[in-house]
Amino acid sequence: MIYFISDVHIGLGNKQKQKETEQALLQFLQKIEDDCDHLYIIGDLFDYWFEYSTVIPKQYISILAALQNWTKKGKSIDYLMGNHDFGHISFFQQEYGIHVYEDDIIREHNGKTFYLSHGDGKAYNDQGYTILKKILRNPLSKLLFKWIHPDIGIAIAAHASKESRGHTDKQEYESIDGKDGMKDFAQNKIIHEKFDFVIMGHKHKAETIVFGNGTYINLGHWLSLPAHYAVFDGEHVVLKSFSVE
Repeated sequence: MIYFISDVHIGLGNKQKQKETEQALLQFLQKIEDDCDHLYIIGDLFDYWFEYSTVIPKQYISILAALQNWTKKGKSIDYLMGNHDFGHISFFQQEYGIHVYEDDIIREHNGKTFYLSHGDGKAYNDQGYTILKKILRNPLSKLLFKWIHPDIGIAIAAHASKESRGHTDKQEYESIDGKDGMKDFAQNKIIHEKFDFVIMGHKHKAETIVFGNGTYINLGHWLSLPAHYAVFDGEHVVLKSFSVE
């Protein structure tokens, strides 16, 4: 089975909230471990992530250990950067064998074609963010940020993440004329480029929409339970919910 998750936002909120989200994800990973051959993380696993050469945020240790345990067992994990966790460089690949991608990816499984994207920049009113994205992900910007002490840098990253989340929460994904950029993007990929599945996150609204012979799925979020995820059984992708037992 192939599983898809997004927008977990580990590190968001006070310590109790962070622990609740962490435990929910750990329980989920344990639940699907025997059944899952391949996991796709479609962005914003962490509420913020910036990669230093020798420092790892301590609040992420349990999740990192769980992911490492998965890859040691031979499970494949692909990770698309989101608008909150764009600071990846090489740590995940070198230490865990997890492939990290800056942009959208195309995959084929069991004869079905998948277009996978976090979804940021797809809304019609996302032009400002698109410019900011290019600045933040610029190698020079990352190099300069690495010179800041981690305690200060992580505080800045957390604040920037809060501002980004505020933008996402307030954002109207439907324009004045009722058009939704993310849905229209997915529809174009399915109708004109013949993808079987388009899977995105970012919007924090779990939904499944059929366009012709293909399906668009938004994975929702893990900010509150029940959380959502999707699973591919070789023929269909189904959106499901998860709650802590």
